[in-house]
Amino acid sequence: MTIKDLVGKFNIIGTNQDDETESYKGVLELELDGTNRIYAKWLINNNQMQTGIGFFKDHILVINFKYIGEEEKIYKGVVVYKCMTKDILEGFWSEKHGDPLYLGSERCFRIGITKTLLN
Repeated sequence: MTIKDLVGKFNIIGTNQDDETESYKGVLELELDGTNRIYAKWLINNNQMQTGIGFFKDHILVINFKYIGEEEKIYKGVVVYKCMTKDILEGFWSEKHGDPLYLGSERCFRIGITKTLLN
């Protein structure tokens, strides 16, 4: 698998860092720049946009992300995905000011194969 294989859109299902029982859904879009850096955009629960820049090696994708949260505060963190295949990513994440007792989690399924996987 190469970094170019990861370009595309994914449906995501995740849990938050501060409460492993609270789940969310969204879409992750991965693109490449001219130097093969990954650019990521998440749209969480149809209302929260997050962006990030990352890199890929040995089936591991690491992305530093940020977003504007409540009271216009900027939140930053890192997500690490194990690329099971080019269509399935399993990850965990942490925010700088999140609860250190928990990690968030995310599962990503390339759009277009989700129905096949979930049926």
